[in-house]
Amino acid sequence: MHVQQGSPFPLGVTPTRGGVNVAVFSDHATRVELCVFDPARPGRELFRVELPGRTHDVFHGFVPGLGEGTLYGLRAHGPWAPEEGLRFNPAKLLMDPYARAFRGEVDASGPVWGEQLDAQGLPTGERCEEDSAGHVPRCVVVDGAFDWEGDAHPATPWERTVLYEVHVKGFTAQHPEVPEALRGTYAGMAHPAAVAHLRSLGVTAVELLPVHEAFDEPFLARRGLRNYWGYASCGFFAPEQRYALAGPGPGAVREFKQMVKALHAAGIEVILDVVYNHTCEAGADGYTLCFRGLDNGSYYRLRPGSRAEYEDFTGTGNSLNFKHPRVVQLVMDSLRAWVTEFHVDGFRFDLAPTLGRGTAGTFQPGADLLVALRQDPVLQRVKLIAEPWDVGPGGYQLGRFPPPFAEWNDRFRDGVRRFWRGDAGLAPELAWRLTGSSDQFHGGRRGPLASINFVAAHDGMTLHDVCAYAHKHNEANGEQNRDGHEPNHSWNGGVEGETADAAVNAARARDRRNLLATLLLSQGVPMLLGGDELGRTQGGNNNAYCQGDGLSWFDWGLDADRRALLAFARRLLQLREREPALHWGRFLGERDAAWLQPTGAHLSRADWERPDLRAFALVLRPPAGGKPTLALLFNAGEGAERFTLGGALPRGFRRVLDTADVGAAERPVDADGEEVAGRSLVVLRRTR
Repeated sequence: MHVQQGSPFPLGVTPTRGGVNVAVFSDHATRVELCVFDPARPGRELFRVELPGRTHDVFHGFVPGLGEGTLYGLRAHGPWAPEEGLRFNPAKLLMDPYARAFRGEVDASGPVWGEQLDAQGLPTGERCEEDSAGHVPRCVVVDGAFDWEGDAHPATPWERTVLYEVHVKGFTAQHPEVPEALRGTYAGMAHPAAVAHLRSLGVTAVELLPVHEAFDEPFLARRGLRNYWGYASCGFFAPEQRYALAGPGPGAVREFKQMVKALHAAGIEVILDVVYNHTCEAGADGYTLCFRGLDNGSYYRLRPGSRAEYEDFTGTGNSLNFKHPRVVQLVMDSLRAWVTEFHVDGFRFDLAPTLGRGTAGTFQPGADLLVALRQDPVLQRVKLIAEPWDVGPGGYQLGRFPPPFAEWNDRFRDGVRRFWRGDAGLAPELAWRLTGSSDQFHGGRRGPLASINFVAAHDGMTLHDVCAYAHKHNEANGEQNRDGHEPNHSWNGGVEGETADAAVNAARARDRRNLLATLLLSQGVPMLLGGDELGRTQGGNNNAYCQGDGLSWFDWGLDADRRALLAFARRLLQLREREPALHWGRFLGERDAAWLQPTGAHLSRADWERPDLRAFALVLRPPAGGKPTLALLFNAGEGAERFTLGGALPRGFRRVLDTADVGAAERPVDADGEEVAGRSLVVLRRTR
């Protein structure tokens, strides 16, 4: 076979006329080989060729006769010197960082470690000479052709956005109206029954838990568990093969695109939760699958005093090195590919401070990758969301990300939970959260739309469990209940877990409505955890990352209580969509909002400082100006409160929602005042 020089760009294996162009970055390798495998017998290597060209730090070549469907891997030759950060081992078949698809899984029982391990599973420093090809995935060449049929991004403005965080598999794994063969797949998510639920609920965007190709970490493989959530990426350009009805390879790519097209046709945006902060290769005792074998010292942050060890800001054993321009390029190329090739509408960046850590390891809002993201002409038109914490030093960075980033706001989650749990002195905290958290996002020309509000997310208890479990119950994870977030700010109404006590269940249902209503009636961008509208439970597990056998799946068998919760969620989302006073793009001024006592008097500074303040009203004007159109009456106390707002409300207000009595019909406001039951919220709205 006559292998030509080829081109150093684009990186990856790119099909073109007559063959494929191969381009692989490595600063420190001495040579790189392409290995091609038999598609009928993936374990059989057909041939390997050395890439003949090298331009600066890129090895490249043109291999004729190959095209879509070709199975391949890479081998990198170079020095074995872990103390210098160099871990080249040509016995290990490596994945192409730019591969568009994969076939197969990692066999953790095989020789998939670059160095030999002792009896305790610890690295010895000696290179492992056993070949790993029979135990690792194959990359698959994909040409990317797809008929989008004029697909256009819905581009919902931030002020109208409602996010729905959801797992591709869990959403439809038990959906009775989705054909069994499609359940838990991209095709299942695109099924009309699945799309109909999203549309009827009223969400505008799905935020998918990670769908990049991922492989289970070594410690999970040893326990026989899987990383169900998918926060163990290794293929930043490839849709996760396990969710593809069409199977691995080009079919998975086309099926993912078909899902995006179907959701767009329904007016629903697709946001990806992306994990660029680390990979599944873990620490020094982890796999050698891709980055470690291609150029360990360039791709990963290594400890300055001991380059055999990794800097770990993520709790996973490694952190990618965003001080290296090729690593920044990798992430930028990946993001642009998902926008241009897959038509996705935005990204939520997991453990985002790691992406902005400078040479000294401190977070810098002006770090290389964050600057590149902000100026990129392709990425400027999509939504960017940061999870503003990691486990490194100074890891909590809420409010410090530069625009146009929005940020997950855990202060909203904790403050709202604690207020409705009945904690003392939480009224001021709730006021900040209701109005867009200006205490967190006021600087840097940002507004309330920088705040992604949530009361429950994948990482933590579900809405159902927040009101049913005072303590986490993670025993099934195999870590003696030591894992998972603390504190949860949850409560159980006097009984831990599920109960047949009607009074306890009624109180819990009201509390869930309070949490949902507060979320959807606040300024900012609400995010609903998928399944919360259906009463989904995880049995108190607040870290169900490795529970993919049904515990995390949606239960679509709705009883009367769960149907009522779904109807209430739909009603709230309809109210949010119709009410302009909930769509402010700037922080509220004194003329835009009024805080009132139940008597109608304005709350004073002394009132706010009272630890027993649990009943008050927020009256809102719409952004276009004019008279107030919305009043939210809060009562977190145990007894009923009568609100006599008098002249604070213009004529035409109606009582439209009551979390203590969801069956109550809308009616005009009573001139003598409105009674708000204990631990409940009432909404008054002005009709034209």
